[in-house]
Amino acid sequence: MNFHLIGVNHLSAPLALRERLVVSEEQLPQAVQTLVQQPGVEEGMVLSTCNRVELLTSTRQGADLRGFLRSYFGLSSEALDSHLYEYEHREAVRHVFRVASSLDSMVVGEPQILGQVKEAYAVARSLGAISSSLEALLSRAFAVAKRVRTETAIGSSTVSIASVAVDLAEKIFGSLEHTTIYLVGAGKMAELAARHLIARGAKRIIISNRTHQRAVELADVFGGEAVPFDRLYQAADHADIILTSTGASEPLFRREHGETLRSRRKNRPVFFVDIAVPRNVAPEVNKLDGLFVYDIDDLQSVATNNSAERQKEAERAEKIIELEVDRFASRMKSLEVVPTILSLQEYCETIRQAEVDRIRGRLGTISPEQEAAIEAMTRGIINKLLHTPITTLKSSAAHPEAATIHEMIRRIFNLNLNSGKSKE
Repeated sequence: MNFHLIGVNHLSAPLALRERLVVSEEQLPQAVQTLVQQPGVEEGMVLSTCNRVELLTSTRQGADLRGFLRSYFGLSSEALDSHLYEYEHREAVRHVFRVASSLDSMVVGEPQILGQVKEAYAVARSLGAISSSLEALLSRAFAVAKRVRTETAIGSSTVSIASVAVDLAEKIFGSLEHTTIYLVGAGKMAELAARHLIARGAKRIIISNRTHQRAVELADVFGGEAVPFDRLYQAADHADIILTSTGASEPLFRREHGETLRSRRKNRPVFFVDIAVPRNVAPEVNKLDGLFVYDIDDLQSVATNNSAERQKEAERAEKIIELEVDRFASRMKSLEVVPTILSLQEYCETIRQAEVDRIRGRLGTISPEQEAAIEAMTRGIINKLLHTPITTLKSSAAHPEAATIHEMIRRIFNLNLNSGKSKE
């Protein structure tokens, strides 16, 4: 297993760094193609969400993923390296299984991450960046995530970053019944937030999005009001809570917007809940009186409190993960002996064919029955001779001495696995 994973997440890196590492949906294909062009990288995938950016690869010796990250995002080793985590082989498998199963999420049990992993996989696969090794790993990861969902109650309550944001809004106001909520962005996160807001009693929802038709559609579903994006700031005057979740690369709300908003609100407070990465609300807005900004890292304390209820189920899920890591490792080990077995069989078959051809010339004319008898006899001899070495190869796959046994058999039979053909 030559798996290699490197990345940052909400635990290892502050938001100020994570937002510099974001790979947008439009940039993702180019990032994947650049990754797999790196020396030593055979297969690769890039996962970029609001809480993590990770490179998952199958590599040869010499791959420099840290160097790739520094170069691609224009960061120094001082700025980046101390925040990176890096896993190889079995540990990389465990991490992928945990991420897909939402055990490594800010909100443990949230369902969105599996969909995000599948989307990243689909992009890489469509580009030909995923083949045998990562295909096997990710296919198993999806199955493991399904098993965790089926056999534990980790996802029994609806949890997500959006729901945690709504929890925070409710803590601030006590009740949402008399508040006006402004959703800036009409993507999946905004839709989830709208559902939670309605469930918690919110009566008025305003929605603005760059693609106005999408805002109209979402407003129709939830009985809200759609506002054209060119009226973004005027509509903000009416909102008590502004929840932002757009893919903008620069803040939409800066200090000057906050000062205008504070003036028009006549000292009535406004709470920004910014769940976008990069941030939609500049940090300096939080310094203005009456304006309170909570970003995605501020939601972590709320998420931690909520996750305590799911801790027992998470422990059960971790046991499933360990079992599945063992099974996957054993399967991959068993696959490693296949080239040796095939090369050994090819080597012996070449010798058998040569000897049959040589003796056939001495026997003269033989009947079809005699020809079949010679074939059966020689194949039987070869199969009996190969039975012990092949059985030993298969049974040794899970043991530490497997590499030694493989090398010994290759030397005894003079096998050349690089060419796929035996040496003469």
